[in-house]
Amino acid sequence: MSVPLRNPLRPLRFKNLANELNPRQLETSNLKPETIHMASLSDYKKKRRFNKTPEPGPEKKTSEFGNIFVVQKHRATQLHYDFRLEADGVLKSWAVPKGPPMDPKVKRLAMQVEDHPVDYADFEGVIPEGEYGGGTVMVWDYGVYAPENTNNVSRALAKGELKFTVLGKKLQGSFVLVRTRERQWLLMKHRDQYAKDGEDITETQPYSVLTKRTLAEIAEDEGGDVKKAATGDPKKLPPRRGIIRRKKSAKKKVWHSNKGAG
Repeated sequence: MSVPLRNPLRPLRFKNLANELNPRQLETSNLKPETIHMASLSDYKKKRRFNKTPEPGPEKKTSEFGNIFVVQKHRATQLHYDFRLEADGVLKSWAVPKGPPMDPKVKRLAMQVEDHPVDYADFEGVIPEGEYGGGTVMVWDYGVYAPENTNNVSRALAKGELKFTVLGKKLQGSFVLVRTRERQWLLMKHRDQYAKDGEDITETQPYSVLTKRTLAEIAEDEGGDVKKAATGDPKKLPPRRGIIRRKKSAKKKVWHSNKGAG
């Protein structure tokens, strides 16, 4: 039976996130990054028009914790995973074509893209074809993170290396982002108790952490291109429980980002 979708990433839910994800598993005491200035969302604003679109505007703010991370699986022109870390009032963002690794031997290309507003973290739905980023979006993982050996995330990124520990529903443990040139970075998993040699977590855990839906099911529920979205799902799906589908009478979550500027 389908039920209305509930948004589990709003601040009220984040009040319970500590109990839900057990932050005692974090291997660093530096849980909350220091914010020294509010980063710019000018590039984000330039690519979108907000007079008719329900996309969140370029508002700089912090979440309840101030240190959330989210990974959004996005079947646009090509399948990729948008890896986002909250810092300085925005979500610092990278497009990771093959998704984040849990195998320490794997190095994943991560192309830095424009900062996104914190409110973007909970979007799961469809961006219409022909618009910027057109395709189906899934919240693949979310949680909190803590920088390692620094309390200034932006300064570490400016230097070209950020080590951090994440505590998500799927991703856990220590990671590092290393810049190789300009916008090009590598995302790598450190060897720790959470590392999984030989496992591609994007294949073994392909579902939304919010609704347990596949990309194809999100597209079907939200009015997207089901055939295109299905190409981003594994051919063999693992068992699952607790799937939440949108009621046919419910308003579909479709974003329009190419309307006239307001």
